[in-house]
Amino acid sequence: MESKIEVLSTVKIQNSPDLYKVVDLLNRTLKDRDLMFGLALDQENKEKAIFTIYRT
Repeated sequence: MESKIEVLSTVKIQNSPDLYKVVDLLNRTLKDRDLMFGLALDQENKEKAIFTIYRT
């Protein structure tokens, strides 16, 4: 069984302490539509976060 994950969109945004809550809410709400959301701290600028939308 092979699982392919496709990146639909990526954006760099201002980091916020509660940003992970939005990503968690999106993942819980839209997982049945084969969507997944990711959040990572930008390695070059710690004040920025990288938000990514995936299709699973």
